[in-house]
Parts: sequence; structure tokens; C-alpha cells
Amino acid sequence: MDRLTARVVNTQSEGSLSTRARKGRWRKFAETFPNLRDMRVLDLGGTPNYWRNAPEMPSHVTVLNLESLESADGVTAIRGDACNPPDAVVSADYDLVVSNSVIEHVGGHAQRARLVDVVHRAADRHWVQTPYRYFPIEPHWMAPGIQFLPFEARVRATMLWKFGHRHTDDRQKAINSVNEIDLIGLTQMHTYFPQSTIWCERKLGLIKSMVAIRA
Repeated sequence: MDRLTARVVNTQSEGSLSTRARKGRWRKFAETFPNLRDMRVLDLGGTPNYWRNAPEMPSHVTVLNLESLESADGVTAIRGDACNPPDAVVSADYDLVVSNSVIEHVGGHAQRARLVDVVHRAADRHWVQTPYRYFPIEPHWMAPGIQFLPFEARVRATMLWKFGHRHTDDRQKAINSVNEIDLIGLTQMHTYFPQSTIWCERKLGLIKSMVAIRA
């Protein structure tokens, strides 16, 4: 199981499916924003480590995250809620807003709408990525169809299914984990970003994740 997990979901493994998917998205990102080196970027929900390991570094990145993170060269980390950030953060001069796999974590439609409003207020250009709800394999649990099960079934699966990132023996932690994830579909993505291009990353012909792009 450990070897299979490393091959599929370990982001530190160069050969894992997760790493290859991330590299594919980065190629699309670099093609979409060829002047990235000259850009000031606001990353909602990201980490300095992500940019430290990125193939190309923007002029400067501000990372806004609920956790306290250490800043790095060229990256300023600020603790705060991406759905309700400090005014000083949103009003700064950014060229691009980035958010990877965050919008499905913020807590339902009202919170997603607040996040989208922040994206639009902070810069004219954006890249907002999220897993697709109807891909057969749920990406956090790496389990087939778990996102369609009743709540209690998802809680029990979290306590039994050891593949992916969500396994726990603690029932309350399992409940919190299930409550945290709310994947969205293509129609919702279009509704949140009506003026953006929605690029669909595919695997075996099926939509695996969606990216709202305004370049």
C-alpha cells in the first residue's frame, strides 16, 4: 500500500501521477502567462514551498494562508482568510491571482462566492484551479466515487480507507475532513467565472480538474 501510495499521490516523488499532473498544469500555466518573471502574484491559499520548487519564479509572490508560514526569497507569507483577507493585501498592486485546489475547501457556496470576489478585486488576471467533482476518483481520498456517498458513509470510509491523504482513526477528525471538502462541477465554475476561459485538464478523456483562466 505504501509503495502504491507513493507512486500515485506522493507529490515529492518525481514519478508519481500527482507530480506528473502538476507538471502538466505548470506547462499550461507558463504558456498562459509567458511574462510570469515580471509579475507580482497573489496566491490565495498557497505556500512559499510551492513557489520555491516552481520551475519559474515571478517577480514577487504574496501568499495568503490560514496557517502561519515562513516567508522565503521573493515570497511574502501572510496569515489570513482568503475569503476575507486584510484590505491591505487585496489593495496591493498585483498582476495575477493564483489559487490551486482551494475553492473546494472554503465551505460552501457563500464562501466560494467571497473567494471569487477577492480574485476579481485583486487583479485583472487569474488562474483558479480545482478538482472536477465528477471525475471517477476523488482526489483527496483517492477513492472511486466517495464524493457521491452519504455523509456517514464518507466518514466511515475516511476511517477505513488508507489510500490518499485523508485516513484517520479519529471519528471527529473524519467528520471534519468530510465537512471540509465540497467539490464543484463545470456549471458552477462557469457561474463563478463567467468572463473567464475554463480550461479542462483531462485524464483518459475525462475531465480531471478545471482552471478558470483570465489572461
